[in-house]
Amino acid sequence: MKRVFKEVGTLDRKCYEEYLLTEDILMEHAAEALKREVENFPKQSRVLIVSGPGNNGADGITLARMLKGDYEVVLYLPYGAKSKMAKLQLERAKKVSVREAKLDEIEGEFDIVIDSIFGSGMNRDLDDEIVSLIEFLNSLNSYKIACDIPTGIKEDGTFSKAVFRADVTVTMGALKESLFGDAAKDFVGEIKVADLGVASSLYENESSTFLLEKSDLKLPLRDKKNVNKGTFGHLAVICGKKHGAAVIASKAAFAFGCGLVTLVCNEIFDIPYEIMYSSHLPNKTTAVCIGMGLGYQYDDELLHDFVLNHDLPVIIDADLFYNDFIVEILEKKDNLVLTPHPKEFSSLLEITGVAKADVKEIQSHRFDFVREFCKKYPNVVLLLKGANTLIAQGERLFINPYGTNALSKGGSGDVLSGLIGSLLAQNYLPLEAAIHGSLAHSLSALKFDKNNYALTPLDLIEGVKCL
Repeated sequence: MKRVFKEVGTLDRKCYEEYLLTEDILMEHAAEALKREVENFPKQSRVLIVSGPGNNGADGITLARMLKGDYEVVLYLPYGAKSKMAKLQLERAKKVSVREAKLDEIEGEFDIVIDSIFGSGMNRDLDDEIVSLIEFLNSLNSYKIACDIPTGIKEDGTFSKAVFRADVTVTMGALKESLFGDAAKDFVGEIKVADLGVASSLYENESSTFLLEKSDLKLPLRDKKNVNKGTFGHLAVICGKKHGAAVIASKAAFAFGCGLVTLVCNEIFDIPYEIMYSSHLPNKTTAVCIGMGLGYQYDDELLHDFVLNHDLPVIIDADLFYNDFIVEILEKKDNLVLTPHPKEFSSLLEITGVAKADVKEIQSHRFDFVREFCKKYPNVVLLLKGANTLIAQGERLFINPYGTNALSKGGSGDVLSGLIGSLLAQNYLPLEAAIHGSLAHSLSALKFDKNNYALTPLDLIEGVKCL
């Protein structure tokens, strides 16, 4: 996994003060990283570089100097060069015959468009002129590269009226949190980190926020040979009015290594042969999965039995986030994993008194609301579903960037609950279960080799078997 930072100003200052690097050195390395992306294209390709007035713009101007002679470079400075480094880099660029283009000179087709207007420190709305410029750049049929962060994404992760839509973002020095908002996923493209002159281990400080990688997944592989089905846990899945949700979760748990799975329900229906049935929690249950398909009306006494009258780990999803009973659960139980989507999280925030926020506000400030919730309930694991799923406990926060639009299907969340429940039953710690269950869920969807609209929950379960 990789560290993620809310801002990197302190990291840049560390380079200046501890390693005696200068802005000039950092800028040369930033431009070299951008140049490597351009060099994937043939020499003499047309390159449009749009640079802002500050040091992010200076990175683009430096790149123009490096490319001149090998590529057809058009440099446009909508604000001119205003910072000390931007002026210096422009003077250097002019020495190798880089010329400032005017807006009406930006015509014809470009193979590559590079946005170095504003970097990750931007905290204001774009003016109308730049909004129009961004819309024009997005309309070009070119490969698009963003320098540090696409212009239009603010430092807090919120958006201006227009955002540059990049194929790749070369972010400088370290990963920034604002690159991983849900809405940003449609604009950042592939994210690469530029080395600014020292190894990342020297550049970066400690962080409590991390980006998960595929290699972080730990599957529940079976190493011991002298075992039986009870060795691998017993998950009880509480079944509500919508039987299908619980059945999907049960099948997912079984496919992800759980030795025994029991559906706990009041009525018998067509249950898969491998899944057991009971009207109460089995004696040797090792974890409980509850909430999916439960409905809004249920017996409070039974809920206490299923959730509170034992020390077993519990994963909670869906309908329970709309019930006041969730507060009592959170106050009395620590070994919990909660897996709301944004609408459910809105209800959870309000019921618990953490905040009153609608889905739009939550999606604009996902990191902030997750941290506020975990500040009040530091021992609980929260998994907020989304294009970039957030998993948090206490001060630690993990980003799963592998979500795909194929998962936007009824039942995919039930699969996730079953995967996490399976790991809880197999004695994974709640945070570990949430991380590895979420990664398995996402990576299974990524391996699906048919049209993305065709993925079903059963396809997800089949995919988990082959990770």
